[in-house]
Amino acid sequence: MLRRYARPYLKYAGGSVLMNVLSAVFNIFSFTLVIPLLQILFNLNDTVYEFIPWDTAGVEFKEKAINNAYWWVSNFMDMHGAIVTLLVLSGFMVLMTALKTSCYFGSAAVMVPMRTGLAKDLRMQLYNKILSLPLGFFSQERKGDIIARMSGDVGEVENSISGSIDMLIKNPILIIFYVGTLLFISWQLTLFVLVFAPLMMWLMGVIGRNLKKRSTEAQSLWSDTMSQVEETLGGLRIIKAFLAEGKMSARFDRVTGAMKRKNSRVSTRQALAHPVSEFLGTAMICIVLCFGGSLIIMGKSFIDAPTFIFFMVILYSVIQPIKDLSKAAYNIPKGLASMERIDKILDAENSITEKENALEIKEFKDCIRFEHVDFSYDEGREILHDIDFEIKKGQTVAIVGASGGGKSTMVDLIPRFYDVTSGRITIDGHDIRDLSLHSLRSLMGNVNQDPILFNDTIFNNIAFGVEHATIDDVRAAARVANAEEFIDEKEEKFDTNVGDRGVKLSGGQRQRVSIARAVLKNPPILILDEATASLDTESERAVQDALDRLMSNRTTIAIAHRLSTIKDADEIIVIDGGRIVERGKHDELIAKNGYYRKLHDMQAL
Repeated sequence: MLRRYARPYLKYAGGSVLMNVLSAVFNIFSFTLVIPLLQILFNLNDTVYEFIPWDTAGVEFKEKAINNAYWWVSNFMDMHGAIVTLLVLSGFMVLMTALKTSCYFGSAAVMVPMRTGLAKDLRMQLYNKILSLPLGFFSQERKGDIIARMSGDVGEVENSISGSIDMLIKNPILIIFYVGTLLFISWQLTLFVLVFAPLMMWLMGVIGRNLKKRSTEAQSLWSDTMSQVEETLGGLRIIKAFLAEGKMSARFDRVTGAMKRKNSRVSTRQALAHPVSEFLGTAMICIVLCFGGSLIIMGKSFIDAPTFIFFMVILYSVIQPIKDLSKAAYNIPKGLASMERIDKILDAENSITEKENALEIKEFKDCIRFEHVDFSYDEGREILHDIDFEIKKGQTVAIVGASGGGKSTMVDLIPRFYDVTSGRITIDGHDIRDLSLHSLRSLMGNVNQDPILFNDTIFNNIAFGVEHATIDDVRAAARVANAEEFIDEKEEKFDTNVGDRGVKLSGGQRQRVSIARAVLKNPPILILDEATASLDTESERAVQDALDRLMSNRTTIAIAHRLSTIKDADEIIVIDGGRIVERGKHDELIAKNGYYRKLHDMQAL
């Protein structure tokens, strides 16, 4: 995560490192005052100290520093008395502690933009990847699973960052400074301590080894939960109609129960981190205390009693950052497990790619041509075979046939929602794979059987995809689409919110809003995918009238089930089993007495 996303935030990490270094220094200085305080309180030291000049040769710096510090304290105590010296040292200790805690706060505060920024950048990258992936990717993935990765998994990564990033910067600095101080005080005792450190880290690793795997399983069950919620919201009408509330509830209970059991195991293992580290730390303190204390009692110690107490204080201080690191070691695997699931989307291959220096096409001048096009999905089953025809500028070409014959797939190839398996599609002689996606799709407008509206105002839905559209532009488009009248009847008119997927509008109203959106875009090529198939007769008449206005002076490709709506098409292409079986005008196809005549007679009956 840090390697991939932290570069813009390195200045914050630098500030945190500086603050943590200062806090460690202030903390050590405050603890050094324990030695003279103990000596004053218990009158442990009657040695007379003489000041050693700092440039004196032949004396180690450590010895000079300790001697001169003791000289200053004893000299101050001779001048002002023991009580005043005690108060001054205590005040100095409070000051050092205040500086230390201020730096702790500063190190945490300076990292807030980094913690929140990393999660925001990850969400944006994931969202932009979703926008860029081809439609084929989403036909193989559950929407609920993608939503779970966008919410639960990103949230888990965010929690992992928040709980770990500060610790990963602060604790190593504290450990380095504290261990350095321990070595400075007594390298012999420090070596004795370091014998037990690997054992402590190994025990922590044993507990956390399976955490990542269990976290991955828990997040997968979270995806199943979100998928069921998404399915339930989409199918609530059918659930209620078939009295299936109990069945759906039991199904949801099974998934959430499994997730509860898995999360319980993960949480239990996480909860072990603090008590285990607490126990191991206390055990190590007691071992060192017994070893060092026995040496002092026997008079064989490397250091005096007050210095040993200072050593123990620093040793106890180093335990806390080690414990915090162990918590981070538990948070990180959960975040990594979620990151792996996010990477399945981020690393998904986008088969719809632009060529380098792709051609920009500004207008549609001549024709669209399918040249022996074949198409198969990833499973290998052939959907379209040897599709070969031409659409001249200004023509209306209708595509008819039974459901599942490949009609919608054929028109989805034109804006490159999918790429052909073999053959090619050209616009004005240019292979569409040589064109930039933006310029290709800017030539086209879509009106689908199921109008897709967003949870926004009517104005924003009509103006969707058109920059700087005015209310006059939107009203003019609504007028062409036969939508102006019903919009003006609304209390908030064009500022009316249409609800989720346009649920606050009728089917005919939703379709006319989507037609108005296509009118405002004013594309030279219009793709109609069964735009009136799901409407009642009255709504169909209003929508068809709007479509007739929209289709005038445009090149139109219309998929139709109701043959009555495409009688006047310049050419009708009949698809069956992914192949073109007939083509011609309406009367010509009726006269052929073939597949089209069969479809026509079935509808007439």
